[in-house]
Parts: sequence; C-alpha cells; structure tokens
Amino acid sequence: MATDQRLLTWLLDSDPALRWQVERDLAGAPPETWEATRARVATEGFGAELLSKQDADGQWAGGAYFPAGFFGSAEAERPGQPWTATTWALKDLREWGLDASVLTGTAEKIAANSRWEYDDLPYWGGEVDVCINSYTLATGAWLGADVSALAAWFPAHRLADGGWNCEAEEGRSTRSSFHSTLNALRGTLAYERITGDTSVRAARHAGEEYLLSRHLLYRASTGSPVGDFVGQFVFPNRHRYSALVALDHFRDAALLDGTPPDPRLADAVDVVRAARQPDGTWLQGAPLPGRTWFDVDVPEGESSRWLTLIGARALDWWDQDPARTAGGATGSR
Repeated sequence: MATDQRLLTWLLDSDPALRWQVERDLAGAPPETWEATRARVATEGFGAELLSKQDADGQWAGGAYFPAGFFGSAEAERPGQPWTATTWALKDLREWGLDASVLTGTAEKIAANSRWEYDDLPYWGGEVDVCINSYTLATGAWLGADVSALAAWFPAHRLADGGWNCEAEEGRSTRSSFHSTLNALRGTLAYERITGDTSVRAARHAGEEYLLSRHLLYRASTGSPVGDFVGQFVFPNRHRYSALVALDHFRDAALLDGTPPDPRLADAVDVVRAARQPDGTWLQGAPLPGRTWFDVDVPEGESSRWLTLIGARALDWWDQDPARTAGGATGSR
C-alpha cells in the first residue's frame, strides 16, 4: 500500500539528508524538487554538522577506522566502538546524498595522510576486512579516488559458497556471513552505479544468490532462522544485517539491473511488514554501542523516520510489482 499523506507529512518534516529521499522514493516529487533538497545536505542539518568536524588533513577524528588515541584507552575497553573516524563519516555523508564536489581535495588529503590501523596500509588500497573494504570501495568511487585495484579484491576473495566473511582472511572461517556478504554487496553495487564499471557485477550477483538461496533469513544447513538479528531493525545499522537492510539493497540492485523483485524475497518482506506499526511507522531498535558525533535518529522504542523511509519504500517496491499484483507467484521457502 502506498504511503498515505499523513505519514508523508511526518516523514517530510525531517533533515534534508532524509527528506530528499522521501521526496524521491515515496512522494513522487519531480527531480528538480528532491535535487534541490539534496543540495541542502551540504549547508544544513546533519550533513553540515558532520562536515564541520573534518580535520585539516582530510580525516575525521584523526583516524581511518578508529579515532586517534583509541587503542590503549579506557574507551577501547567498553562495548562497541566509536563511530567518529574517517570511514564512518564518509560513509554517512555519501549515504545522506552529499554531492562529492563539496569534498573536492579530500580524496587526495586522505591518500597523503590516512593509513589503516591494520598494518599501516594506505587508505585507498583497503585492508583485509571485507566490510571495511566495501565502505572504502564505495566512498573512493564517490570521491573520485582510483579504487579499481580494490574492486578486483572482491571477486578474488569471494568464498566457495558465494558470499564473503570478514573472518575468512585470518583463517577463522570458510563459510560466508550474512553481515559481511550484505556489506560487500552494498559496496560493489555503489561502485558500479557511480563508476559504470561492471567488473564486479558477476561477483555481486553471486553474493546476492547466496542470500536469495537462503531467502535472506535462513541457514542453508537446517532451514532455521540464521539469528534474531534478521528481525531487529536499527538506524544507523552501521555494519549490521537485518531483513530490512537486505531488502533495501535488493531494491537498489533491481533498480540498477532493471529486474523485478525476486520471489524468494517474500519471507523477508513478511518480516518487515510484520514490524510495521498500526500508524505505518517502524520503531527504533537498540542502537549499536559506541560514541557518535551526534544523534541522527530517535531513541529506542520511538517511531523512526529513517526506518520508516527504508521500510515503506521497500514494501512499495515489492507491492507494486506487476507480476505479483496480477496474481503471480510470491515464492515460499
């Protein structure tokens, strides 16, 4: 069911980083409307505030993935991690829709000044963690850095079962992870969309098949749910998998590939639909622990505009598929 006007009004009363996506994906606004709102991300609200935190050397918080001084500090002994360093700031700004031209020169500064905490490796070359590499691939493409060698890393490091796992590089696992695979898919999709380079498409499709064959929810070995996390929705999700985030990816991928929704998404759609409240919203889950620059969403248990945007556009995409609305198969496990 399309988003009603009452809910749209509530969603539109939001930061430009969220509002432009509501205008484009739910309200059907013309490009000149949502593009004008998107341009405001650089000068208002979340985008402007995060831009103001950038260091003179191009980084945020003095570090690549962790802030300077984190290791050996009392903060390192607490649950979670800070979400303030360069990788997380750039990921947020990109996903909020900031025009890359606002950060002209940042890619070069980061190349000169930022090294990974792992083995002091150069930033745009990535490191060994697939999730970190996925963020770096997408952000590098967005900022115009040469990340072609990093793109080639993804097909080379895909596991035999079709996906990826952050623990595979250190020999701790030979099986793919839902979390790692989805992060790899989102990074390679963003890279392809931004650059037009299709060299990672086959690997992306194979990783998507890994999740689709499990209906985004289940273990291949037993058919049981892979974990409670699939139905636990939170924004920002950072690196964490859920049925909601996975559906958002498959919507993005289908729009780029020009394909209809895969019937094997049906069970995940049911999970997302069941979490929708009677007023049409989705509630914020438990935020991932760790320090942030500032809050971008509501406390746990309150209606989240971000989750409602993501959930509503995923269901609209699914529900408006002509094959299904004409009585086509919806698929089942």
